[in-house]
Amino acid sequence: MVLDALARLAEERVGHRFKGLPPDAADLTVGELAAQRRNLFTGGFTTPVLALSAERLEHNLAALETFAERHGLAFAPHGKTSMAPQLFHRQIERGAWGITLAVPHQVRVAREFGVERVFLANELVDAAALRWIAAEQDADPAFRFVCYVDSVRGVELMDAALEGASRPVDVVVELAAGEGARTGVRTEAECAAVADAVAGARALRLVGVAGYEGEVPQADPERVRTWLRRLVALAVDFDKAGRFTGLDEIVVSAGGSAWFDAVADVFAEVPELSAPVLKLLRSGAYVSHDDGHYERLTPFNRVPGEGGLEPAFRLWTQVVSRPSAEQAFTNAGKRDAAYDLDLPVARVVRRDGVERPATGIEVTGLSDQHAWLRTSSEADLEVGDWVGLGLSHPCTSFDKWLLIPVAEADGTVVDYIRTFF
Repeated sequence: MVLDALARLAEERVGHRFKGLPPDAADLTVGELAAQRRNLFTGGFTTPVLALSAERLEHNLAALETFAERHGLAFAPHGKTSMAPQLFHRQIERGAWGITLAVPHQVRVAREFGVERVFLANELVDAAALRWIAAEQDADPAFRFVCYVDSVRGVELMDAALEGASRPVDVVVELAAGEGARTGVRTEAECAAVADAVAGARALRLVGVAGYEGEVPQADPERVRTWLRRLVALAVDFDKAGRFTGLDEIVVSAGGSAWFDAVADVFAEVPELSAPVLKLLRSGAYVSHDDGHYERLTPFNRVPGEGGLEPAFRLWTQVVSRPSAEQAFTNAGKRDAAYDLDLPVARVVRRDGVERPATGIEVTGLSDQHAWLRTSSEADLEVGDWVGLGLSHPCTSFDKWLLIPVAEADGTVVDYIRTFF
């Protein structure tokens, strides 16, 4: 099933739906175009075009695989970052336990492409979606699904929607990261009340606790570790109270892309419980990393001896206007580039096959279809030049592109990544 689903991606026809691809490839399938191994710069691709570095993508996949193995962590990378089943399977091939997702549509995409284990980092109260989950569990005994609960009312809605299901849905109580944080139960007493509600539900099974340390207010290493120890203590208390009786494993899960070093440190302190503990890390942005937000926040800045990540995205755009010595415009804007956390950063300029650093060039703003560039006296920039932009925030980079070329360092395009947002 998995191979068939992925093979169907290669059978999709290239055409006007996919930005940046060569116009003369319109009658080809994605697989046929990939087999031609065209060059990103000379093979007819049009600007703007977003590309992933083949080498850096592989480096990042290996880096988190190694980190998780070294620290005894299971790994369910957050798939909402890329929504790319090809990347899901590469992550699973590199040792991932499964894929984390956020909403029912994303789970449907993952299941369509054969993902067997899904951790839904959200409370799910949509009755239609819950009935679909139940049907998936009934149809596939190998399908493992776990999701958050964070309210008694949510438990009641879930149980009602799942009436008649042959397998219970596994849930973990979400502990909030603090007052004013996002979702989750605010106090341990309220966590116990939610757990009691699950115990009284016919269609749910409590299998652990979870949360997201990235929401800790005024997060710093001490505050994050303090909250993570609260999460571990909650699991210990639940176990002592007999809430996990009969389980084959107990789930304790956290871990975004900014604090996975702290998660590894604190999860190493988890004591022996009544069943083996699945210490589940959920970092997702690592797969492409970035040139901004996560470049600043990655834990590898604090623990460089553990490894490192490399920005794999490059948005290639072209200078279409040079109205003055201090200003230029390229043909990529908000439709093409992430801009919710940081503006893109000019990294390189390419002219006549020669690439050089983008010295003296700064992106100062984005319109829908233009990037505004400020240029100093050091900038050597002409109309027609290609400018390679680094992007900040992978989640809002992937979602602007349906089909993304994967290019080797010399520009040879070796694959195309299909996204489903």
